[in-house]
Amino acid sequence: MTEQSLHRRRFLLGGAAVGAGALLTACTSNEAPAQNNAANVANAGANSQPGTPVTIGFSAPAADHGWMAAITKNARAQAQKFSEVTLNATEGTNDVNQQISQVETLINAKVNVLVILPFDGKALTAVGQQAMDTGIQVINLDRVFDTPLAYRTWIGGDNYRMGVNAGNYIAQQMKAKNIASPVIGEVAGIDSLPLTQERSKGFKDALTRQGFTVGPRVAAEFTPESGEKQTSNLLQSASKLDALWNHDDDQGVGVIAAINNANRKDFLMVGGAGSKNAMNLIKSDAEPLKATVLYSPSMASSAISLARLLGQGKGAGDFAEHEIPAEITTYSAVVTKENVDKYMDVGFDS
Repeated sequence: MTEQSLHRRRFLLGGAAVGAGALLTACTSNEAPAQNNAANVANAGANSQPGTPVTIGFSAPAADHGWMAAITKNARAQAQKFSEVTLNATEGTNDVNQQISQVETLINAKVNVLVILPFDGKALTAVGQQAMDTGIQVINLDRVFDTPLAYRTWIGGDNYRMGVNAGNYIAQQMKAKNIASPVIGEVAGIDSLPLTQERSKGFKDALTRQGFTVGPRVAAEFTPESGEKQTSNLLQSASKLDALWNHDDDQGVGVIAAINNANRKDFLMVGGAGSKNAMNLIKSDAEPLKATVLYSPSMASSAISLARLLGQGKGAGDFAEHEIPAEITTYSAVVTKENVDKYMDVGFDS
């Protein structure tokens, strides 16, 4: 696991969204905690009321797949919930130099807070630090900058935990079926990316702890086309398969197509990220897909809520601390038929 992924995981939240309505429960002794709790509840109520006008600048990559499209969609929708928030969003781009230029334009426009999901965290670090140096607080969304000096708060997903929770779920299912030596496949994303490496490491670590191993493995490119092609290759080489983890529900559209084309019904599948398409399949229980581990773009909604609080000089109302946290890692919950209705609201279109 990289140093970046380690520092991301210091502050874990058990859900996909945070902000003015986040809930933290503490229990100690004597009367002071009850008094603090009353104050915190009052602060939470105050935070939900319109406050000082805040202009939030927003920059993200191009909406070239479902997850990324949902990032910008969620940010816009969340901003509209607050009457005092003005969102100044740039056009999404995968050109690093263009994104840097767009962020510089937002800095020159003197927005109050910036929310930046960088196409390349390293490449955008300098402009993030530039914003911070001029007094504009930055929410770094998901793809992390090279230094904390470039952001006030980082919020994003937990790639390692995605793999761990996928592995734990599959191991649990294998033991429930009394399969002693299961063949467990993996359809990864782009292998050169740290996020893919972290997901695979978490998956391997979890299975190893349960006495299992990762079997046939292929890497795709987070697209339906690559998912279908690489899964076809995996299925041709694996005549026996008990379980399969696919890292990404966008590429999972192709993964499932390949499974259906091969008429394979001998194994269960787990997805990743939490698309509406995947959740609907899980709910119907008609496909091999039995679960997906969240890496929800609802984090963009949370980032806007955090930016509003920063712009108004507020903390998260239900927290004892006066300031919002410096780092927030969303939790990769496992969505199954039993709990899918609970998570439908954070599903995205794939």
